[in-house]
Amino acid sequence: MNTIQKKIWVLASVVLAIMVAIWLTLTFYNQKMQTQYNDILQRYLQMNEVTSASQEIVTDLNRYLMIPTDGNKAQLEESRERLLTVQSTVYDLRNVENELTLTNYSHLIDSFIETVDRSVMFQEQEEAESALAEFAEATSISMYISEMTLTIFDTELKTYERFYRGIIDQSTELEKLGFWLLLLITACLLLFTYLFSISITRPVQQLTKAANELAKGHFDQPIKVDSNDEISFLAKTFDHMRGNINTLILEIQKKAQLERELQESKLLLQESQLRNLQNQINPHFLFNTLNTLSKKAYLDGAEETSDLLVSVAGLLRYNLKRMDRAVSLYEEVYVLQQYIDIQKARYSDRLQFHAEIEESSLGFQIPGLTLQPLIENAVIHAIEPEEDGGQIWFRIQEVEDEIWIEIADDGQGMDEEKQRQLLEQAVVSKEGHSTGIGFSNVLKRLQLFYGRENLVEIDSGIGKGTKITLKLPKVKGAQNHGQTSHSG
Repeated sequence: MNTIQKKIWVLASVVLAIMVAIWLTLTFYNQKMQTQYNDILQRYLQMNEVTSASQEIVTDLNRYLMIPTDGNKAQLEESRERLLTVQSTVYDLRNVENELTLTNYSHLIDSFIETVDRSVMFQEQEEAESALAEFAEATSISMYISEMTLTIFDTELKTYERFYRGIIDQSTELEKLGFWLLLLITACLLLFTYLFSISITRPVQQLTKAANELAKGHFDQPIKVDSNDEISFLAKTFDHMRGNINTLILEIQKKAQLERELQESKLLLQESQLRNLQNQINPHFLFNTLNTLSKKAYLDGAEETSDLLVSVAGLLRYNLKRMDRAVSLYEEVYVLQQYIDIQKARYSDRLQFHAEIEESSLGFQIPGLTLQPLIENAVIHAIEPEEDGGQIWFRIQEVEDEIWIEIADDGQGMDEEKQRQLLEQAVVSKEGHSTGIGFSNVLKRLQLFYGRENLVEIDSGIGKGTKITLKLPKVKGAQNHGQTSHSG
């Protein structure tokens, strides 16, 4: 993980590297120019050394001729050796343009040394006139060497004039290079500094934005920071804290939702019980009256009327039970058949009821008074308004680990908005059905009973009828789901 301190060190290292690169570049070009100047100067110094050495030999020779001592001769010999050394170095300065001139120049030096040697020889042979003549010749050659040196200097200046101007132009170009290099380095440093500052300020801005979102209560948005330094670690810690707070809030909301659902369940049960109490007008008197009428009708030979009264009594007894009691599908289907018998007596041939039931599914548990309100809705909305009546299809089947209950009719149907309202309605319907139980009440009790949603599907359309499908989990045995069962 990169740290801010490491980034600062990287920036300092880059700046230092750039400064070193500039220093090395300038030093290289300066050294190159200095070497070129030294080469030129060395050529002049070496040629000038020939003139100085020849003149010094003339002086030492004159001294020796006047005072022929061993010391003066040794001094003359030393000057002679010096000239020979300089001669060898001068010859190394030759090139294509001055090769002939330097060759003649070297031969002239050889002639000068030979003349000096003859003068010394005549002096040792005590031939004074000959020695002086050779001395005069040596002096003349020395002067000629000096003149030829000046001539070579002039030739060198003409030959290297373009080179000299090139050095001057190179110096000017070096100044320009230094200027543009300084501008380039400055731009690179500014760009690098900007990127460096962005790498620090952008994560801080992202973290600040995330903090503002948290301040607004948006705890469900993850905190992401594009960084790999201490700010990234701070952001991860901050995000972990956000996650913990969000989890705590969700738990609080979930508990509040459970409490609200429990309260709604109590209200539903209280309202259902109130509606039942309103319908319980002396139930024992009603049961006894209906049974008496049934027996009298049977004795009078009206068996159909007697059966109808028995169905009404059974239906009334079942509806007076508490709706929080779990019952078997068998019981629900049985009382549903009694309800259909009553409605067929009312609508005659206008009501056609088709049932398809898997017997193996009748042992599973569902909340009481679930099927009758749904069939009653179909009767009210699909049969009653139509002059020719209609048909109702009822099916129970097992699909994997669920019980599917389908109730369909061929009525006028409903639009999508009405379907959505039915599924989302959270209060008990105020519809004036005979049972006093609406679709929303059934839906809410199913959700409370099974502890989950998405139990009901509605498939309908204007003029296409309506099909309601209950997809219920399989529940075995008598279960009260936290409530005490009572018979009505």
